[in-house]
Amino acid sequence: MGEGVLAIVWLIIFSVSALIMIVYLRKYTNEERMALIEKGMSPAEMKTANITGSFGALRFSLLLVGFGMGLLVGYFLDMAFYMEEVGYFSMLFIFGGGGLGLSYVIEDKKSRSDS
Repeated sequence: MGEGVLAIVWLIIFSVSALIMIVYLRKYTNEERMALIEKGMSPAEMKTANITGSFGALRFSLLLVGFGMGLLVGYFLDMAFYMEEVGYFSMLFIFGGGGLGLSYVIEDKKSRSDS
């Protein structure tokens, strides 16, 4: 019974936190629009280009490739050194971060060659 209560408490905390985050994001978006209007700019100028641009698929795919490689290396570490969960989680984060780093390097080179 204690686990069910704990799960409900965490669900309530998560829901309230998500609601507060949405309210504050909307509040600051409206304040930013009002500041733009006060400066004489149109709110349509606030719409910025998509941050990920065309590199979103590259970033996501390299992250997943990094996760896959991390799971594979974690499996080999587990079999060789009996590391259990530590090998899996550490390799997931290391290789996933490496995939994101590689996507940053590729995006940076592409943006410099376009300029």
